[in-house]
Amino acid sequence: MANSIDKTAMVHPGARLGKDVRIGPCCVVEDNVTLGDGTVLDAFAQVKSFSRLGANNHVHSYAIIGGTPQHLGFKGEETWVEMGDRNVVREFATVHRGTVQGIGKTVVGSGCMLMAYVHVAHDCVLGDGVIMANASSLAGHVEIGSHAIVSGMSGVHQFVRIGEFAFLGAMGGFGQDVPPFTIATGVRAKLHGLNTIGLRRGGMDRETIMALKRAYQMIFRSEMIREEALAEVKTHLGHFPQVARLVEFIASSTRGVTPASTTNGNGGVNLVGGAGGEE
Repeated sequence: MANSIDKTAMVHPGARLGKDVRIGPCCVVEDNVTLGDGTVLDAFAQVKSFSRLGANNHVHSYAIIGGTPQHLGFKGEETWVEMGDRNVVREFATVHRGTVQGIGKTVVGSGCMLMAYVHVAHDCVLGDGVIMANASSLAGHVEIGSHAIVSGMSGVHQFVRIGEFAFLGAMGGFGQDVPPFTIATGVRAKLHGLNTIGLRRGGMDRETIMALKRAYQMIFRSEMIREEALAEVKTHLGHFPQVARLVEFIASSTRGVTPASTTNGNGGVNLVGGAGGEE
């Protein structure tokens, strides 16, 4: 189908548009922008220079893709936003370009949802299927693994890594790495076991989930020092790829790993096997 561009929209001649692109009233599409096939911009959305969007993305009203980074060292260099396919960017969300001090681009994978008022700062990298709920924010250089969920009004400190299938609770503050497959909550976040519900929804088999539970308890609940626990887990459970990934993520952390909670805040009950639908 032919592209549909409202007469009030401002589309730079240098912008590259795919097929069946729809651009609503009062939108702005600047130079050096690529919009893939089937992409939709609702009224007043903006896609600024040095932004590449894949196919079938939907950018809602007043969202801005490709704003310049909020970084004191930025001097107008050519840096980018790269976005995959089938993403939904809701009202007033912002995704900023990268910096030369970082990786030079901000990356959003495919199938992500960035809800209203979400902020993705410079040099962040989001995997596929990431969900960021309303008013959650990422500082610069944050990495979010595929299928992770960041709940509403949460903030993630710069350079923090969030592993795949992690679940971050609402109104949390996350200043250290959150391992894959886990739940973390709190203003000064703590781990609360595995994201069992998310793992089941993602199609993970029971044997692997049970192996991850055992690994979690060995790493975070035993009296072994961290290095010893990781070695034990690798020896006994490392044949599970997801367990090997958990070990690798923790061992490679430079910011430190979010500590595990010992209570759930309800009478000092231990959370082993008790959070996120664990058995």
